[in-house]
Amino acid sequence: MTASRTTTKPPTHSLQCLDVWGGNNSFDGSISVPGLDVWVWSQPYQSQAHGGDIHYISMCRCHSISRFVIADVSGHGEEVDELARQLRKLMRKHINTPDQTQLVRSLNRAFDRLKQESRFATALLATYYPPTDHLIICNAGHPPPIWFNKASGVWRFLTSDVSSPADSVTDLPLGVINKTTYTQFAVKLGVGDIVLVYTDPLIESMNPAGKMLGSQGLMELAAGLDTDDPQAVCQNLLGKLTEYRNGSPPDDDQTLLVLSHNASDPPKLSLAEKLRVMTKMLRFEGS
Repeated sequence: MTASRTTTKPPTHSLQCLDVWGGNNSFDGSISVPGLDVWVWSQPYQSQAHGGDIHYISMCRCHSISRFVIADVSGHGEEVDELARQLRKLMRKHINTPDQTQLVRSLNRAFDRLKQESRFATALLATYYPPTDHLIICNAGHPPPIWFNKASGVWRFLTSDVSSPADSVTDLPLGVINKTTYTQFAVKLGVGDIVLVYTDPLIESMNPAGKMLGSQGLMELAAGLDTDDPQAVCQNLLGKLTEYRNGSPPDDDQTLLVLSHNASDPPKLSLAEKLRVMTKMLRFEGS
């Protein structure tokens, strides 16, 4: 695999091995991980310091697992901060775990303990594996990502084609049922593919006539974007949403992640880097 594209602007943050980055604060910038150029835009409701949308990105010890989590938690502001801290701790715990359903089950148990506070959340987990260019998706009641396939020039919703048995309870939002089963599926990305991950307010945008945009409406807005300039996709889509609302601000926290696949290989670790990774691993075992 070779990289075919680099960002025209240096990333805001380049993840190193055993890094966990993110939170529930405002952010507008780019993140660098092997194989993907990532743009993150997150704005808490009414420009508060912290919101109910939580976003995290992590990198495993050998640069072979990049993980993305976006969660839309009921509530706003400081009341969600503790959940954000718990999510970060769980991502650290599972940072080297290939099966992300273990992480989402841990998250569901954490939310179940908060039932007395009526806390629940939808969440989308995505793990990218550079050696095979696969993106693995686990969806806990969250709006489905939108995927642009460069080879075909077609946008589509990124959903599993496998249906669950009628008597099974799977993939519910976090905090609804303690023993919910979570499933995952994988797609192989091509160079130039783009995946959009977002929270509800994007599809709940209302125009002056009171018509909600909806998932299909968001898909249609995305289809009008210039995919040859992935760096501009995030801001251009947000601009189209503002136009749809006729300039009105969103009425909830709002987060958008743009993943652009460049197929670059993860770096090889030097001896010094390997020692640094080992030091971090020893610290993780005690945390």
